[in-house]
Amino acid sequence: MSSRQKTVIIGAGGHSKVIIDMLGFNPMIEMVGCTAATGMGTALNVPVLGDDSILPHLYDHGVRHAFVAIGDNRIRHKVARHAKDIGFTLINAISPFAYVSPSAQLGSGIAVMPHAVLNAEAHIHDNAIINTGATVDHESVIGESCHVAPGSSLSGNVHVKDGAFLGTGTKVIDGITIGAWSVLGAGSVVIRNIPDRCLAVGVPARVINQRHEPY
Repeated sequence: MSSRQKTVIIGAGGHSKVIIDMLGFNPMIEMVGCTAATGMGTALNVPVLGDDSILPHLYDHGVRHAFVAIGDNRIRHKVARHAKDIGFTLINAISPFAYVSPSAQLGSGIAVMPHAVLNAEAHIHDNAIINTGATVDHESVIGESCHVAPGSSLSGNVHVKDGAFLGTGTKVIDGITIGAWSVLGAGSVVIRNIPDRCLAVGVPARVINQRHEPY
């Protein structure tokens, strides 16, 4: 029998607690602890071992797997790159109460929360979050470090580019593209393409702010 994967959870906030809860169902994962800026305390009884500066030490002492449990897309994106540069393998956290089609393609460092649905040939890239009760229909593509928030529904052939955030209850019709690092407000209904780096809200969603900074 293969040994359990010693894994550090990077982050110790609310999102981290959901990840810890899900990984607890996986008998192959041994959570050795969390990291947090405060460097103290616990998250769902998993000890905080220190801040992120402890990561190279953990790797050198045999902890080779990690999950970046940070909700903010930009921070998660950067920390995941840092963890991989150290040498960590980023694991996926997939709830046993989610549905993932056998034909779906998954990257690494992905969270798929309870009652989420990934339908046929959906493609989820690295470090994405498919949150509680969110649905991603056939042949849709979710880019790296995206977050599809609770209760969102994406129809087929939707393309969400890297770093985009779809707020709680977002609805997206077939064939739409959501631009990189854009934000959709809660309850938005998207019926036309959304450009990169903008804020869009409403029913139907309209762009109210455009940003130009890099990721």
